[in-house]
Amino acid sequence: MTTRAHSSPVHADLPVAIIGAGPAGLSMARALKRLGTPYVQFERHSDVGGIWDLDNPGTPMYRSAHFISSRDKSGFFDHPMPREFADYPSHDQILRYTRSFADEFGLREAIRFNTAVASVEQCEDGAWTVQTATGATRARAVVCCSGVTWDPRMPELPGEFDGQVMHSVGYVDPSLFRGRRVLIVGLGNSGADIACDAAANADAAFISTRRGYHFIPKHMFGKPSDHTDEWAPLWAGRLVYGIVRRVMIGDVTRWGLPRPDHRLFESHPLLNTQLLHHLQHGDIKAKPGVARLDGGEVVFTDGSRERVDLVVCATGYDTSIPYVPADYFRWKGGRPQMYLNAFSRERRGLFGLGYLEVNSSAYTLFDRISHVIAQHLDDQVQRPGRAGEFERLIRDDRPDLSGGIKFVGSDRHAAYIEVRAYKKYLRSLSRRMGWAPLTPGMFDGVRTAPGRKGSLHVRG
Repeated sequence: MTTRAHSSPVHADLPVAIIGAGPAGLSMARALKRLGTPYVQFERHSDVGGIWDLDNPGTPMYRSAHFISSRDKSGFFDHPMPREFADYPSHDQILRYTRSFADEFGLREAIRFNTAVASVEQCEDGAWTVQTATGATRARAVVCCSGVTWDPRMPELPGEFDGQVMHSVGYVDPSLFRGRRVLIVGLGNSGADIACDAAANADAAFISTRRGYHFIPKHMFGKPSDHTDEWAPLWAGRLVYGIVRRVMIGDVTRWGLPRPDHRLFESHPLLNTQLLHHLQHGDIKAKPGVARLDGGEVVFTDGSRERVDLVVCATGYDTSIPYVPADYFRWKGGRPQMYLNAFSRERRGLFGLGYLEVNSSAYTLFDRISHVIAQHLDDQVQRPGRAGEFERLIRDDRPDLSGGIKFVGSDRHAAYIEVRAYKKYLRSLSRRMGWAPLTPGMFDGVRTAPGRKGSLHVRG
């Protein structure tokens, strides 16, 4: 196992390797560029944008997808989304915004497009080898930014079926549902979106879920619901949302959905009252878990049956970093266990950005984490004593980032963080380490495109 002692070489003459040019990878690139840290970025697709590009092979995106957090809470730091965007931007708006970010900060020049990373390996001298089809690149550190929604998780559905079974990763357009009887398995936010498409387009639509979820309206008091996070502590948020849910939504078991077995925020709530609209109008029918498939029918755990010819499993994704040896991270429940969800405790110079489950917008968190990673990499060269102090924290610090929430006891929820607790800890950590805080204007020296902050400069 590679030592973390700050006296080991940092190979300052080598670039940092960033893998992936989606939102997380672009955030990391901007943070390194601001500090003048040399880096090279690998992207297997032909353009930036990650999952938001429908042309990116393997993306889970579909045409009706919208951001689950609101426009004003979701942008990169000091680069707000344009005011003309919808309250909850569409996938196309997010893609244009992400590409404008890359253009405005001049991030394309360091990206090697159409270059998939096959493997990374740490050498005996502590440096890294990044292997692609075009050759090997030596790097002083590796930041994995390749995302968590590329490895679809399929449930076991016993029995024989005459129809089609697919994972939602293959779903793009509601035309798939026309003339068919469709079952959606799974009730995350993507499953709820796809179920609404099925309700509006299929001959008959059903949604199967084993667990109940709390529904939250997308707007409260005339504003997007996540604006409440700006002022409400956990107890107050639960009180406000609880009152609003009772008044505006009521008891969801009336429409066949299970009653939640957890308190609000202990799992991700559903921001999709459109699904309730379709349930209320009979456009879709809620069913319990699937017991088995039986020819042209699906049998459910309550013994009921429905004739179905298409089953879409919106059952999530397994976290995978296939180009990194498994023992370079400590894995638990199918997820890498990293300090602050970003720093490998096993290998010096190995980082991950975007491998976290969070109850609010991820983009601003990407910037906060990439800022910390970039400053630590700078410290390794300029202030090795401070770098060594932080490496001891990477090894030994075990902060509670739950914000007092007792998350549901599943593998997925074991990686959950509460966004305000996370931000608070990062702020206290920055003060302790003497790092410069994120401040408006600090990236102006990196900005290359003309025009106001947040304006769109999109390449044709």
